[in-house]
Amino acid sequence: MFENSEKYSALVDETLLSLVKKGREEYKELLDSMAYSVSAGGKRIRPMLTMAFCSLCSESPEKALYPACAVEFIHTYSLIHDDLPCMDNDDMRRGKPSNHIVFGEDTALLAGDALQSLAFEALTCEENIKNIGYEAAAKCVQTLSVLSGAKGMVGGQVVDLALEKCEGNVEIVTFMHSLKTAALIKSACVMGCICGGANEVQIKAAEEYAECIGLQFQIVDDILDVTSTTDVLGKPVNSDVENNKSNMVSLLGIEKCRALAKELTDKAIEALKAFEGETKALEDFALKLLNRNK
Repeated sequence: MFENSEKYSALVDETLLSLVKKGREEYKELLDSMAYSVSAGGKRIRPMLTMAFCSLCSESPEKALYPACAVEFIHTYSLIHDDLPCMDNDDMRRGKPSNHIVFGEDTALLAGDALQSLAFEALTCEENIKNIGYEAAAKCVQTLSVLSGAKGMVGGQVVDLALEKCEGNVEIVTFMHSLKTAALIKSACVMGCICGGANEVQIKAAEEYAECIGLQFQIVDDILDVTSTTDVLGKPVNSDVENNKSNMVSLLGIEKCRALAKELTDKAIEALKAFEGETKALEDFALKLLNRNK
């Protein structure tokens, strides 16, 4: 996503696990459950966005390391809870058995809870305060807590569950995606800007970029759900069809969804003009998300 992004992705992975493994033998199963999902792979999209926007503001990506880890902890906890029988009831995640299949529903639930708390521990740890200062750390806590809670990701999950019981429309499905998917991506981009000392115009531009690629990402997900295979995606396909749940493809059709995803990608790229730094990597990233096959 930016120069040496593979190096920084490896640094994020290393830091995530080092934060998880701090604990006592008495609750080792909980730590193992947390580590299982944290190390289960994934694209690390959100932490890389945090570090990329920090870099775009002319600061070292390492300055945003702990906020990058924090947003990934929130994302990972949400996936553990999403897979539970009371939610999406999925047995597979990223080509591996879901957390509750390996560790049981009780431990999986608690692992998700613990990862959520760990996110805010990462934002307020001594190392992060040294990197970005108390004021920026507080702004990151505010950003992540709002956008991952009832006004963001969790609120979107509630709307998603409601759509299983009634027929949706484009407006409500878009609203759900804006909260469930785009809000957490927005927190990643905004925290990167905070770490990099961005101004308010640039933060608003980062929010626009995040909103657009978040909606685009989910539309492409809906397309792949009906055009791809379980082997390619690493999770069950046709889940919305089988559950008779509305999504963008069922409401608009594949071709209109592809056109909308392209329109959102163009808007995301346009938003990056608010930054003086080199934006090509983030432009290419938006295009990569648009053209992905898994």
